[in-house]
Amino acid sequence: MTASLPRQATASPDEPPRPPEDRRHRNRRRALTLLIIVLLIGVPAGYLVISANQSRDSGKDKEEKYSATGLSEGWPSKVQRRLYQVPVPHPADQVAYYETNNWRTSRLYVQFRTTSAGLDAFLAGVGVGRDDLVADDITISARDQKVTGWRFTGPGSWSGLVHQQKDPAPTQDIVVNTADPNYPMVYVVSRTVP
Repeated sequence: MTASLPRQATASPDEPPRPPEDRRHRNRRRALTLLIIVLLIGVPAGYLVISANQSRDSGKDKEEKYSATGLSEGWPSKVQRRLYQVPVPHPADQVAYYETNNWRTSRLYVQFRTTSAGLDAFLAGVGVGRDDLVADDITISARDQKVTGWRFTGPGSWSGLVHQQKDPAPTQDIVVNTADPNYPMVYVVSRTVP
């Protein structure tokens, strides 16, 4: 036995019957429905495309940064400068750096050109002074020169020092070219044992 369902009224007896929908109203309703569908699908899809592109670009930037095999133009991050105790002074230009890490030693290579006062500020920040620089002493090893491409054979008044510290504090090898005493060029290799 099947029960019959009650029938729903199509319109309330109190309401007047609706007039048939005209063509303009139907087209407007369809256009509004289409716009809503496009917005509900198109906006999230557009957001996903933009987000994916930004994520891919970010990955490429990081890959480029960490696959570098030599000096990169620009300043080392504040964290790197603090960790390796390389206080690059202001003003400085021709700044470049490169970081290497392995299970034995981490190194930060930094070069920059600064003013005479900037050199004094840098040396004071490291914990040494100009009197500690030894004339014609190239303290950066041939291995480290090869990694960075530095050559200390050209014209210039070269001097250097090694600022040795107890682990885990970094040890800095510093070479300064004072061919132009107003704008010395500084080369630093700071290494730390993790």
